[in-house]
Amino acid sequence: MARASDTRTSDKASDDRRSGPLSWRVRAALIALVALAVATVWITNSLLTDRFTETTRNRAELRLALYSGNLVSELRRNAIVPQLLSRDPALIGALNAADYSQSSQRLISYVDEIGAASLMLLDRDGRTVAATDRNRLGEQHRAQPYFIDALRSNATVFTAIAREAGGFSFTYSRRMESQGTAIGVIVVEVDLAKFERAWAGISDAVLVTNSQGTIILATEPRWRGLTVQEALQREPPDTAIERAIQATADWTTTPGDAYLQGEAVMRIDGRIPFRGWNMATFTTYASVRERVNSVLALEIMAFALLLALAFYALSRKTALRMAFFQRESAELRALNARLQQEIAERERVQENLAVAEQTLAQSSKLAALGEMSAAVSHELNQPLAAMKTYLAGARLLLRRNRPDEALTAFARIDGLIERMGAITQQLKSYARKGQQELSPVDMAEALASALSMMEPQLKARRVKIARILPDRPVKVMGDRMRIEQVLVNLLRNALDATKSVEDPRVEIILASGETATLSVRDNGHGIEDLDNLFEPFYTTKQPGDGVGLGLAISSGIVNDLGGRLTARNGERGGAVFEMQLPILIETPKEAAE
Repeated sequence: MARASDTRTSDKASDDRRSGPLSWRVRAALIALVALAVATVWITNSLLTDRFTETTRNRAELRLALYSGNLVSELRRNAIVPQLLSRDPALIGALNAADYSQSSQRLISYVDEIGAASLMLLDRDGRTVAATDRNRLGEQHRAQPYFIDALRSNATVFTAIAREAGGFSFTYSRRMESQGTAIGVIVVEVDLAKFERAWAGISDAVLVTNSQGTIILATEPRWRGLTVQEALQREPPDTAIERAIQATADWTTTPGDAYLQGEAVMRIDGRIPFRGWNMATFTTYASVRERVNSVLALEIMAFALLLALAFYALSRKTALRMAFFQRESAELRALNARLQQEIAERERVQENLAVAEQTLAQSSKLAALGEMSAAVSHELNQPLAAMKTYLAGARLLLRRNRPDEALTAFARIDGLIERMGAITQQLKSYARKGQQELSPVDMAEALASALSMMEPQLKARRVKIARILPDRPVKVMGDRMRIEQVLVNLLRNALDATKSVEDPRVEIILASGETATLSVRDNGHGIEDLDNLFEPFYTTKQPGDGVGLGLAISSGIVNDLGGRLTARNGERGGAVFEMQLPILIETPKEAAE
C-alpha cells in the first residue's frame, strides 16, 4: 500500500512539473500573438496609408489633366468660329444692306454644328441685329468689352465677364469688315458651364482661376468670383473636445493639404495652357480611410479569431483528456458487440443468397416469356388486319362473279400467312440473336414490299406517300424479312402519328453514301420523350392500340445488322426516323455475275 501511494505521489508530481512549464509557454505564446497583432496593424496602417494616398493622388492628377485637356479643346474649337463667320458673305451682305430677315435663321443653322452656347451679330453701333436667341434682338452692347476690343483689334478677342446673376460669360468676338471698313462684330458665346455640370457628378471639388487668381469655374457656385484662399477659408472646430474627436476619427490619414467643410482634402494644382488659367482639384481622404480601415478590420478580425481558437483549444484540452479513456472503453465494448452482430448477419446473408439466386433465375424466365408473348401479339396484329381486309374484298368479288380477282386476294392471304410464320421465327431470333445468315438486300425492293403490305391501311387513311429514291440500287448485307419488319413498324408509327392531322403526309427518303440511310418523316405532332422511345413497353398510344415493343424490336434488328435507328423531331414539326445500315460495296466480279 505504501509503495502504491508513493507511485501515485510521484505521478502527481510529474504531472505538476509538466503542467507548470506548459502554462508559462502558453502565456508567452499569447503575449507574442498580441504583440504580433499590434505590430502588424501598425505597419499595415502606415504602408497602406502611404500606398493608397499615392494611388489617390495619381488618379487625381490624371483627372486634372483630363479636365484641363477637355477645357482647352473646347476653347480652341470655338476660337476659330468668329474668324470663319466674319467672312460669311451672307452676314456681310446683311450688315451692308441693313436687311437682317434671314440672318438669325442663318446663325441658328450654324450653332448646332458649332456646339456654341449662342451666336450674336452686332452692327457698328453695338446693337444686336441677329442672334440664335431671338429674345436678345435689339440689345445694346456698345459698352461691352467684347464689342469695344473687337472693333479695335484685327484678331479674335476672348472675353470673360461676370454675370449679374452669378457666374461668368465667356465669348469670342471678331470685327467684320467690308472694303476695309468695320461694319459690325460677330460674337460667339462659349458654353463652359457644361464642364461645371459634368464635374458636379463626381466626389472631387474642381475650380478654375484666371490669370488674376479669380475663380471663374467651380463645382461650388458660391466660389465664383472669389480667390482660392477666400473659398477655402474655414474656422477650426469650436472646442478642444471636438478637435480631439476629429483627430481620433482621422487616425489613419496623413495631414491634409486643405480643408473643405471641415474635412481634410488633397489639393492638386495644374496649369491650363490658355491665358494664364489654372485648375485645382480637391480630393477627400475618405476613400483612403475606407480602404485602409477595411484591411485593418480584416487583420484585427483574423487575430481575434486566432485568440479565440487558442482559448477554446486550452479549455477543451482538459475535457478531452478526461473523456478520452471513457470513450475508448465504450468503443471497445461497442466494437465487440458489432463484431458479433456482423458474424450473425453474414451467416443469414449466406443462407438467403442461394434462395435469391433461384428466385432471380425464375423471374428472368417469366420476364422473357412475357416479352415474347407481347411481341407476338403486337407483330401479328398487322398481318391479321390485312387478312381481314383481303377476305372482305374476296367475299365481295365472289358475289360480283369475279373469281380471278378473288384468287389474287387469296394468294395475298397465303403470303400473309407465310409472313406470320416468318414473324414468329423473327421474334424467336429477337430472343436468340445472331443465328440467321445474311445476304445482299436491295433497300428499294424491301421498301416496296413493306409499302405493299401496308397498302390497305394507306388506302383507308388516304395518306399521301412521297418517295425519293436514288437512281442506282442501294444494297446492304442483312435479312430482308427483318428489314421489312423494321420498315413496316416505322410506317405504322407514322400512320398512327398522323391520325389527328387534316392532311396526313409521309415522306420516305432513301440515300446512299458511307451508309445506306432510309428516313421516314411524318407531319404529326412530334415526339415528347426521345430518351425512352426505344425502351420495351414504352408507348404513347391509347390502351389496346399497342404495347410499346415495335420500336424496341426494330432498334434491336438494326443494331444486329451493324447499323443504328435514331429518332428526332423535324424542324417544321412531325417526327423523323432514320435507319442507317452499312452499305454493301460490290466488287467488279460480283457486279459481272
